[in-house]
Amino acid sequence: MSNEEEPLTGNATIGVVRVGETVRRPVGPWTDAVDALLEHLHAVGFAGAPRPLGRDAQGRQVVEYIPGELGAAAGTYSVTELVSIGRMLADLHRALAGFVPPAGAVWNRIIPPDREDFICQNDVAPWNLVRSARGWVVIDWDAAAPSSRLWDLAYAAQSMSGLRADRPVAESAARLRAFVDGYGLDAPSRPALANMLGRRTRAMYDLLRDGARRQQQPWARIWTEDGPYWLATSDYLNTHAEAWTAALQ
Repeated sequence: MSNEEEPLTGNATIGVVRVGETVRRPVGPWTDAVDALLEHLHAVGFAGAPRPLGRDAQGRQVVEYIPGELGAAAGTYSVTELVSIGRMLADLHRALAGFVPPAGAVWNRIIPPDREDFICQNDVAPWNLVRSARGWVVIDWDAAAPSSRLWDLAYAAQSMSGLRADRPVAESAARLRAFVDGYGLDAPSRPALANMLGRRTRAMYDLLRDGARRQQQPWARIWTEDGPYWLATSDYLNTHAEAWTAALQ
């Protein structure tokens, strides 16, 4: 196995490298809890997350490298793929709901959720999704923290389905329906999800805006690149909330 380090690009985390069949990344106060979470997912048979492999000689987190196709452009997954990604997220949520955090667990709480039901990955999006030989795999778990099923689902549905201001409402509605049907969301929760889409997207915009005001990286940089996108998307989702509700009925 080669010990040569290959830098891996990412929008929010620096210093991540591939070494052979592993990924090494800087540790934070939350890394031990993340490792416990990933070990739980492995133990219960969920194949859609990398397995934790401890620390290397430099003290970095080590997880398995997942070969495959990373991150289709946002909004380009087919309807059939959206159904299967939604199904994967439902399997993930069921696996996460059984996780009992270790005593004293510390989490990297980036965006406050609507409530805290169980530990969620909090960034299930195309840039963290690998199409691998074993199916869809979600990578980059640094933002795992307490959240709710609908809060996590709203973010994933918007990002995976490509719900954005330049997409016709009818097309967005059909893509949203495919993702949520794949997830298998119960009927009573669907109106709440439809109305949460804009709110969850606005929370991302607020994170970037506030980070830019404080000159906090990487949010200040991402604000410059993507701030207008998140605001326009939030407005679009709020404006057409009735269309999303109708599509999900």
